[in-house]
Amino acid sequence: MQTEHFQYIIIGGGSGGYAAARTAREVLDRVAIIDGADTLGGLCILRGCMPSKTLIYSAEVLHHAKKGKSFGLDIPTTGADMSALQKRKQKIIDEFAEYRQEQLESDRFTLFRNRACFIDPQTIELDNGQRLTADHFMIATGSSVAVPPVPGLAEAPCWTSDDVLDLDFLPERVIVLGGGIVACELAQCLRRLGSEVILIQRNPRLLKQMPEAASLTIENAFREEGIDLYTGTNLQSVHHTDGVFHVAFEQDGQSLKIEAPHLLNALGRVPAIEGLHLEAAGIETKPSGHIACDQFQKTSNPQVYACGDVAGPHEIVHVAILQSEVAARHATNRKAEPVDYDGLVSVAFTDPQVATAGLTEQLIRERGLDVLSADYPFDDHGKSILMEAKHGYIKVYADTSGRVLGAECVGKDAGELIHSMAVAIQLQANVRNLLQVHWYHPTLSEIWTYPLEAILEEL
Repeated sequence: MQTEHFQYIIIGGGSGGYAAARTAREVLDRVAIIDGADTLGGLCILRGCMPSKTLIYSAEVLHHAKKGKSFGLDIPTTGADMSALQKRKQKIIDEFAEYRQEQLESDRFTLFRNRACFIDPQTIELDNGQRLTADHFMIATGSSVAVPPVPGLAEAPCWTSDDVLDLDFLPERVIVLGGGIVACELAQCLRRLGSEVILIQRNPRLLKQMPEAASLTIENAFREEGIDLYTGTNLQSVHHTDGVFHVAFEQDGQSLKIEAPHLLNALGRVPAIEGLHLEAAGIETKPSGHIACDQFQKTSNPQVYACGDVAGPHEIVHVAILQSEVAARHATNRKAEPVDYDGLVSVAFTDPQVATAGLTEQLIRERGLDVLSADYPFDDHGKSILMEAKHGYIKVYADTSGRVLGAECVGKDAGELIHSMAVAIQLQANVRNLLQVHWYHPTLSEIWTYPLEAILEEL
């Protein structure tokens, strides 16, 4: 079979892969995309962002309906129709997936519906035996569910997030292993739909990558909603017998065992590099399994770039897109600015939501910066009070000139609210500038004025 040559080959047709192909195609004629998944679309559309947030929002609506009396409403019957939820979810993701498929199948690109692996630094082989070479490659293969070395976990028929997102029945009782974003989002979603949920987290707190105050807020909200929460645990074993999962763990020196008919493994994800034969191409990886890249996403093989979950350091869709665009521009000898992670935005779609922008308090301390900060609680803010959205707080960090460096928001619609500060951080705005904005009353957004005013007084 004859070897075919392209100017740019992308392995993986998700959000990062498509963005790389689109950016390369601006100046190149021969761009190929390789994606052997059963359905085109990528993790975000098919099994991540879109389906999870669709179900989470439905669970939030149900949660508010159950609390109708708090709003002076008489809603006599509430419940989840899991079949209807799945139909709605599928309709939404099908629309996005069909559009992505049209983009990938466009005559602008050559699409190979195959798996691929490297056989040398310049050549890949498809699972049908065809070989391809390229001036440059992009690896955008994403991530897969991690299975940590807990005795019995690999052998047990656990659910993954994929399984939970496809549930057409309401499980009576579920054990959730993990305390990261996926674990917390799905645990709360299941609880609000009507399941009994037990969450077991190895770290002393939930959402360990988020600020400590945010973790405490989420833990309090979860317990208030009836989630049985165990943090700071040491998982001992997982067994599955007679249709029941048995999870043994230690907490505070005590040996505990929890049983349930269903178990969700949400203990993290790992880079999807299996089968790529990176060593054949001279591509180095980090101890975490992520592909090692420079600031332009170039790997140890100068012809190969990587982006998104497979590269890190942040497994977020918009970061994958930014990385892929930088890489494609760099590979085609155009001006390329490395991704500025000092402006990073992160969101957890729990309720309350958790969102951060810019430098975290930890990074500020590590850099030895002189900083001013101020916070304000949602339970003292007019709009959040009338919305019964009193959990949480906001916090702003600024340097001694008043320039905003970072912000935290834990509360109702924090993922939307954080963008006010994200824009301010990226534009290097000063608290004085921000206080000239017309912050409308009563809105959730106007809560930012309180810490901004407090910092201005310190200046």
